[in-house]
Amino acid sequence: MAKDLIDDRFGRFRELPLELARLGHEVHGLTLSYRQRPEGTFIDGDGLSGSGVTWNSINLLSGRLPQLLRYIRRALKLSQEFRPDIIWACSDAYHAVFGRWLAERVRARCVIDLYDNFEAFAASRITGVLPLFRRAVKTADGVTAFSGRLADNVTRIYKRTKPTIVVENGVRKDLFQPRDQKTCRDRLGLPKNMTIIGTAGALDSSRGIETLFTAFEILSRDIADLHLALAGPRPRGLQIPGGSRVHDFKELAHEQVATFLSTLDIAVICYRHSAQGEVSFPQKAYEIVACRVPLVAAAVGSMNELLKTYTDLLYEPGNSASLANVIRRQLHAKTVIEVPTPAWSDSAMQLSNFFQQMVGRDSTSA
Repeated sequence: MAKDLIDDRFGRFRELPLELARLGHEVHGLTLSYRQRPEGTFIDGDGLSGSGVTWNSINLLSGRLPQLLRYIRRALKLSQEFRPDIIWACSDAYHAVFGRWLAERVRARCVIDLYDNFEAFAASRITGVLPLFRRAVKTADGVTAFSGRLADNVTRIYKRTKPTIVVENGVRKDLFQPRDQKTCRDRLGLPKNMTIIGTAGALDSSRGIETLFTAFEILSRDIADLHLALAGPRPRGLQIPGGSRVHDFKELAHEQVATFLSTLDIAVICYRHSAQGEVSFPQKAYEIVACRVPLVAAAVGSMNELLKTYTDLLYEPGNSASLANVIRRQLHAKTVIEVPTPAWSDSAMQLSNFFQQMVGRDSTSA
């Protein structure tokens, strides 16, 4: 997700455990960082009152030596001391496989979380990984998926018969709410009286970001005051359009994303037809809706369901002319979609109920 759970305090794996702790659950987490970051024990939230999460962080690499053995030993020690009812295995195919193995060793229920199509990840293509991952998903006591499309795929492809539920990504309602556009533009140094379109999130060819760049060029020919604003991580070598009408904020802190979105006349959600896109549900969609900013989106995956009554806001993926036409219409209509956006606390309540069902099933069958 291009953000760090501990350093940036961001994302699904930070927000849901924290909300579970606030609901009264005792939550401990173990993270394996693929980059060099501070190691040790960290408390997120109000640990003194028991409503926080205790995180233990270990780096995959320490100098040049792999630390997987240390990570495995630490996970076993923590689990034996903590004696969890549930091990919630998140992040990628490797953590799914390891979580399933660990749960068997400490006699806990294993629930695997799928926030994306892990089979599409480059790291999953290493020989032998996919069979292990598929077996872990098929046999896990429970599976949580971030979209209905992904949950359906998991049940069908992996032939799961055990419980699988959808736990959507939530929105931080303290951040993502309607804001005054001119004030937000002033804070970010954007022109107040111009027309601004843009996007926040991963700027990547795999998501079709070049479609937006070309659509902007098309629209700029006859909309003299049109500007493009961008924010988010991007791969090396990505050619960002130049010129005084393009504003590139690189990577913003999560707290600034709502301000950025609120500067826009139109927010654009780019995606391509792909294995990842077909099951995706971009979190930014709910964040844009919560800010009440007009949007347009690629007609891919869950966006088709979210915008089923707003089909004029969908463009053909990879088609810059289609995107330009949809933006042009939306600049005139300024349609703000009306759909409910879950808070992280809502999603955590679903997760809590699911976990309690898992534990209840244990006690019933014992």
